[in-house]
Amino acid sequence: MPKKETVIGFLGLLVSIGLAAFALLYRDYLAGIANIGGYSLVGVFAVSFISASVVSVTFIPIPYYLPVLLLSDTLSSEWGILAPVFIGTVSATGASLGQLPTFMIGYGGKHISERLTSRSEARSYRRILEWVERHGSFAVFLVSAVPNPFHLPLTLALGALKFPPANWFIFTLLGNLFKNLVIAFIGYFALHAIL
Repeated sequence: MPKKETVIGFLGLLVSIGLAAFALLYRDYLAGIANIGGYSLVGVFAVSFISASVVSVTFIPIPYYLPVLLLSDTLSSEWGILAPVFIGTVSATGASLGQLPTFMIGYGGKHISERLTSRSEARSYRRILEWVERHGSFAVFLVSAVPNPFHLPLTLALGALKFPPANWFIFTLLGNLFKNLVIAFIGYFALHAIL
């Protein structure tokens, strides 16, 4: 019988492959700036989910910050000041769930995560990983709260280090929530001031 970690890693890989296929099929729609005005909360969730996954880095760079920024003002006619709260929360949830398959791949096998992170500069990556190991949940929060190029390899590494999955998800969600609420409120207030 296969080890639980291997099954988890395999499921993460299958979800990532499925996301890659979906992103390839709908690449033009997902990345098209002209479509942003037509996004609803479901669209923001879907774009956040896909763009936060391993798919966006390895196959198709799909930005989700732009819909979060622009829709906060666009949907304010419907929801007022709650628009950035709804959009920030939905995008943070989508991004956190999108990062889950990456964590699962790392959790499932250290050799898989080492191969996927081999593109990162080894010395910088090791230093950041040591910092994450020392600071635990706060580091997970900070890695998610601040846009950075090391998020994908660190998520894989945290899985490979067997960081507690529930803690990882809670602090990733909190970090993404902080970041996306800031972006949504900047969009809301900046676009209100301009328009």
